[in-house]
Amino acid sequence: MNAASTAAPTAASTAAASIPAPAAPLVRVVGLTMAFGDEVVQRNLDFDIRRDEVLAIVGASGCGKSTLLRHLIGLQEPAAGQVLYGDQDLHRADDETLASLRRSFGVMFQAGALWSSMTVGENVMLPLRLFSHKPAAERARIARWKLALVGLEGAFELEPAELSGGMRKRAAIARALALDPQLLYLDEPSSGLDPFSAARLDGLILNLRRNLGTTVVMVSHSIESVFAVADRLLYLDHVEKTMTALDAPRVLAETGPERVRAFLHRRSQP
Repeated sequence: MNAASTAAPTAASTAAASIPAPAAPLVRVVGLTMAFGDEVVQRNLDFDIRRDEVLAIVGASGCGKSTLLRHLIGLQEPAAGQVLYGDQDLHRADDETLASLRRSFGVMFQAGALWSSMTVGENVMLPLRLFSHKPAAERARIARWKLALVGLEGAFELEPAELSGGMRKRAAIARALALDPQLLYLDEPSSGLDPFSAARLDGLILNLRRNLGTTVVMVSHSIESVFAVADRLLYLDHVEKTMTALDAPRVLAETGPERVRAFLHRRSQP
């Protein structure tokens, strides 16, 4: 045995060995191309969704942000590529696996999409009624707790029409959280809200990540919200029809591609 093989480990090698391996991403998007018939919306998208992050998907109107969200949650089939949850391809899974994967994430659609024929509490309890075997009293307890998490403690018996726009968005988030998902998708959460309500919703997103460890992916056109809450920003370029940037918003605002910097600084784009 030579001296090198018996030498004590160096401080550097000991430190390196003590650094934990990065956690596996929750979702991997591999070579994703989205299209409507022969018209390609975005092509060759490759990115991960990391645990405990807020990822913002941005770009000019019509670039495919909400279309990407529909692919991520399995509502639209890709023209090519994969959306992988662990080692499961969302678009190739059997019915049982697909149902299990969908219970691992919650979705808030752009308009909130609360059922007007149900009370707010009944809306929040709906996923529990459909996808769990919990008794009615337990469903009500969980729904009240989720509403309290989003600042709507007194809204359980109200009708959706009695809520303001911002309150409806928060109620929709409470419903999306009903099954304790590790991943939350939000489609334009601040759309149509006044600045105060939008800022309150930004605070809610950060609290969910901080207090519950919820990973959040949000489609947004609000530059203020992106800078306030996002750890990383994914930019979908409407001209090149692919992603051209993925990094922290403030990094991209300074050193990103010209079209990305123009978007983040609200300048007309080249």
